Amino acid sequence: MKAPNLSEKYSNWKELENLAAKWQDQTMAQAFEADNNRAARFSVSAAGLCLDYSKNLLDEESLKALLQAAEEADLKGAIKKLLRGEHVNNTEDRPALHTALRFSGAPKSAEQQAVQATLDKMSDLIARVHSGEWKGFKGEKITDVVNIGIGGSDLGPRMVTKALTPYHTGHVQVHFVANIDGAEIHDLTKVLNPATTLFLVASKSFSTLETLENSLTARRWMLDNGCSQQDLAKHFVAISSKVDKAVEFGIAADNVYPLWDWVGGRYSLWSAIGMPIAFAIGMDNFNKLRHGAAAMDEHFAEASLEKNIPALMGLLMFWYSSVLGTDTQAILPYAYHLQLLPAYLQQLEMESNGKSVTKEGAKVDYQTGSIVWGTEGTNGQHSFHQLLHQGKVLVPIDFIATLKAHHPYDHQHKFLFSNCVAQSQALMTGRDQATTESELRSQGLNEEDIAFLAPHKVHPGNRPSNTLLMEKLNPESLGALIAAYEHKVYTLGVLWNINSYDQWGVELGKLLGTHVANAIETTDVPSEWDSSTQTLIRKFTEANKNI
Repeated sequence: MKAPNLSEKYSNWKELENLAAKWQDQTMAQAFEADNNRAARFSVSAAGLCLDYSKNLLDEESLKALLQAAEEADLKGAIKKLLRGEHVNNTEDRPALHTALRFSGAPKSAEQQAVQATLDKMSDLIARVHSGEWKGFKGEKITDVVNIGIGGSDLGPRMVTKALTPYHTGHVQVHFVANIDGAEIHDLTKVLNPATTLFLVASKSFSTLETLENSLTARRWMLDNGCSQQDLAKHFVAISSKVDKAVEFGIAADNVYPLWDWVGGRYSLWSAIGMPIAFAIGMDNFNKLRHGAAAMDEHFAEASLEKNIPALMGLLMFWYSSVLGTDTQAILPYAYHLQLLPAYLQQLEMESNGKSVTKEGAKVDYQTGSIVWGTEGTNGQHSFHQLLHQGKVLVPIDFIATLKAHHPYDHQHKFLFSNCVAQSQALMTGRDQATTESELRSQGLNEEDIAFLAPHKVHPGNRPSNTLLMEKLNPESLGALIAAYEHKVYTLGVLWNINSYDQWGVELGKLLGTHVANAIETTDVPSEWDSSTQTLIRKFTEANKNI
């Protein structure tokens, strides 16, 4: 079964294509010259964020056409379905109720009541650890907390914990282990004291290979360093929807914190999966993070689409990916503490929308999802920005910046912000041949050298970007920022008619990985496997035969 292509799905598709083609003959710089109010016209603020999307290949006419497409896709209705808890995750027949994790006020629904009970239990644990009441097997205070998880049980908590470094309480040091590569946990245990270390085993299914193996290694490390089997309960806590499996693993039932099937892993940092965040910044700040996200949820639910930050972010990416044919998007936070945001958004966007069939299972002939990449601050300017400015590929960019810094080095923050704004300006305006030649002439170069150098120094310009501003990177603004990207992903899923909440593509590689591991363990390599796989396994077996 084949899905309708986008030209069949949207009645104004031809208009969208024609409007996109106009930007081959006009520039954003010209649009700014023609409209002194363009920046205000294409900006919107909510929940502590300001989205300036004026530096895009967009005008009133194309925005109106995109909004018409959103209306035809019933985006407003889809938003209501998401927030009402309808089963928008149709392939797993369940809701995607991550918004229920960050409600403000008194809990109303059964889901919110379950969340509140878990938050209360989590708050008690953190208070006991921070105060020193919770002690390790030698009667000493816990000094280090290690989160063992991967994917949604690692990327979100790790990113937020780093992002909110200025808010760390200092009661404990928080660490993360994710990779199946034993080097990660080996390096970490070399600097930890087992008597003062608490492990958080974070796995929704409690069956993820990486998390189980790292947890088994952590348990062996504890036992090898003097902890008795009985005292392991003082050093292990689990967060999982499979409480029985966690108990079977050996974690005390009282130390298991629930997660629910209606929360996807990559949307779960607001739950007990966010426990390492709360250990680092305290429960009060963790709740501020949740409330910042709730403010964005409210904005997403109530704002008209033309003034709706997540909806606009989604529509703009739909414009570039589906109409203008881009393949990637760059996330460039000009904030050192947001250095892990691009990696977090890789999972959020690519695992959510990397699909090739519609919600009904029909194959699509249009691109869904984009390759997400980036890094923080001016580091990128000295590496890949060359391609952004002068390369042949068009890359839509999200610049993210703060108006105020946490550190006292105001002069450096001034330069950081200046670079962020200058990059978006330079990408938009570029530098043409005549201007380049004039600048070279003013430097005293002769005409022959000018003729040779000028083509190398021309910048095409007309490269699009958004700028997301927050006054300061704090728990509330970060919560709103993350929620905005979550809802952007859902907006794109609605426009493409795909399920943004399943991730079947993750499963096949995990399954085959288990089969390969068994073949290595038993030295029984199935003859029907391809010759490359067989050869690689035999090379590994030969290299490790004496171990």
